[in-house]
Amino acid sequence: MSRPCNQKLFVAYFCLVLTKILSASHFGLEQNLIEVEVNVFKKGFPGFSIIGLPNKSIEEAKERVKTALINSDIDIPNSKIVVNLAPADIPKEGSLYDLPIAIGILASLGNVKLPEEKSFFYGELSLDGGLRHTKGVFLLGLAAKKLGIKNIFVPSDSANEAAVLSGVDVYPVFSLKELIAHLNGIKKIEKLSHSAKASAGQFAEEQQIEFDFSEIIGQESAKRAMTIAAAGGHNIFLVGTPGAGKTMLARATAGILPLLNEEEALEVTKIYSVSGLIPAGEGLIRSRPFRTAHHTTSLIGLIGGGTNPHPGEISLAHNGVLFLDEFPEFSRGTLEALRQPLEDRKVSITRIAGSAEFPASFMLIAAANPCPCGYLGDPKRECKCTPRMVMNYQSRLSGPLMDRIDLHLNVPAVDVNKLMTNNSSLVTRNSKTIREQVIKARNIQNKRFKGLSVFVNANMKNKHIKEFVEITPESLLLLKQAVNTYNLSARTYFRLIKVGQTIADLADSTSILPNHVAEALQYRVRTND
Repeated sequence: MSRPCNQKLFVAYFCLVLTKILSASHFGLEQNLIEVEVNVFKKGFPGFSIIGLPNKSIEEAKERVKTALINSDIDIPNSKIVVNLAPADIPKEGSLYDLPIAIGILASLGNVKLPEEKSFFYGELSLDGGLRHTKGVFLLGLAAKKLGIKNIFVPSDSANEAAVLSGVDVYPVFSLKELIAHLNGIKKIEKLSHSAKASAGQFAEEQQIEFDFSEIIGQESAKRAMTIAAAGGHNIFLVGTPGAGKTMLARATAGILPLLNEEEALEVTKIYSVSGLIPAGEGLIRSRPFRTAHHTTSLIGLIGGGTNPHPGEISLAHNGVLFLDEFPEFSRGTLEALRQPLEDRKVSITRIAGSAEFPASFMLIAAANPCPCGYLGDPKRECKCTPRMVMNYQSRLSGPLMDRIDLHLNVPAVDVNKLMTNNSSLVTRNSKTIREQVIKARNIQNKRFKGLSVFVNANMKNKHIKEFVEITPESLLLLKQAVNTYNLSARTYFRLIKVGQTIADLADSTSILPNHVAEALQYRVRTND
């Protein structure tokens, strides 16, 4: 949009020219439409100002844009340039406004002709006029689809993120020069074709297996428990002496998880896009996330937060696994903050600018030693901890938190002599075989919950249990007896049913049988409670 003026005066920059370019900003996982208004005029002192609640990175855009334009053979007039990011009451951050600001200046100077259709411009400029990989392009594509924006112009390294979405024309831009030539009709940029969309961004389709279950000697009950946890998306708590294999079991679990289905993949890609964790040139995430966090991780790092809320590790592990080793060593506040996400499968973060909600449906694998020295109950090494030290260590994990973990498992140390032998009889099923079992069970669950926002048994609510779960009278009687004997909570009661359903799915049984309940109780009822 510009004020009509004489062409000669226009070239001489004597008339005020206003251009509006569409872009977007994100708050949490939500996109806000941003109008980048650019005014270039002769009157007044020469300068370059950006207003509309920009942060430091946007302020620095002035130098990036000017240098990129100069290196793209564009003469910048000695004029006053004012850029307004509207609406002005929304805080803006990031380098994504470089491209819309540059295009706004070029359009105001008459160097480019803007598309007739509504278009998004989005991306960070390098000093040579090229476009850098910029986070949030997938969310930009979602916003364009929602608002009916036909075209989006984004860095070529980021274009595959949005290309997986239908109904949006994605133009991968390598440099300012290339985009200028496209807008002026000199040389068109080819939008990503349907075939490109189909193959784009399916990186890491096969999870990189760090440990295979066949490498873990012994621990058959632990392997069975991990299989159940992976099949139903259940939380699991591993307790054992140092070197018992807890970490290997946890990391081997990554190799038995199935690929994400389409809906899950879109959810995960959305989170990773806004976090800037999708590699350049990649797009849709197909493999399930496997995230680890050190016990020194801050509350914000684990749960999420910040002025402009960003996802924490629990959201980055959405539809995947979060492995927390040395579980009792995390701060009490950090551990207790896990309680709500473990129950609700989401986390809400409220700031002055508004509230952001991130999904957090993850499978928690927590590992701990039985005591500070780690050798409580070890038949070969003496525990040096006092009873008070043991009690203080174990009390770091509150009852309400542990009540939200479905499977509790003791991992005993393996005899070293077994590790030193080459006896093939000790080699058990490999990860590929176990993965096939898990996929079969997951397929049963996908069919069971078709049309719902539930993908695994662990995510069932009480209403889903009443609707989908079939439990025999004998199994129900056994479960009720266990609840009364061990004074189990109502939450534990329903979680036992969920685990029992997963065991039934692994056995290809249409109903929960007594042996399924018995096995679920074996992993849930702890003798030291």
